[in-house]
Amino acid sequence: MDYGICNLSIVSLRSEPSNKVELVSQVLFGEHFKVLEIRKEWSRIRLAFDNYEGWIDNKQFVLISLEEYKTLEKEATVLSGNLVEFIADEKHQLSTVALGASLPHYRDNNFQINKVNYTFDGDVIQGKKEKNNLINTAFLFLNSPYLWGGKTPFGIDCSGFSQMVYKLNGYPLLRDASQQATQGEVLSFIEESEPGDLAFFDNNEGLITHVGIIMKDNYIIHAHGKVRIDRLDHTGIYNVDTRRHSHKLRVIKKII
Repeated sequence: MDYGICNLSIVSLRSEPSNKVELVSQVLFGEHFKVLEIRKEWSRIRLAFDNYEGWIDNKQFVLISLEEYKTLEKEATVLSGNLVEFIADEKHQLSTVALGASLPHYRDNNFQINKVNYTFDGDVIQGKKEKNNLINTAFLFLNSPYLWGGKTPFGIDCSGFSQMVYKLNGYPLLRDASQQATQGEVLSFIEESEPGDLAFFDNNEGLITHVGIIMKDNYIIHAHGKVRIDRLDHTGIYNVDTRRHSHKLRVIKKII
């Protein structure tokens, strides 16, 4: 078994070893993973954070030792708290990192990836936050364009949005909406929900395909075309622009 870490800002995770296939997710700077298979140009990986699997370009990560992987697994997670921020390496070369990037071995504005030292002067996020902070975090992504497989304010999908909002508050969610729907406690009615709870929606075949974060007063924030705020009722999501329902409610879950 090999192990790796992402040393670039936002890297594509593909369904197959090709740039021409589906983007299933993204790997953010500092995220570590197991390398399940290595080919000439691509590797199949499993992210440590959510066990999500996909293919990554071999030029877009570096290998690390098993010892380093174990250290990262035990270490408290420190994340970048800015929408976008610069980091500088030992040669004073600048790179950008997006909101939610990991900063391994962070201490006093310094961190390290694969024995390369970096400086970071931005805001950091660590530890668990109060549940009422989830909505404040969600607003950071407001109007971000929808991107299938996206996880950043520059492009994000519905489950990437809920996952990143929870991650930035110290709580793990799985990657896809159908996977997230297996977590937490079922609520019987919207009236039982609190801001920060998750609402899931299914298609005509009964498959869960969408998720949003419940706000107060029967509003919901979710990624549909962009990260937007709509109304939530017992039928589903009522789009305030089109004045019609866009998603059919399946279940409401309390995660924390």
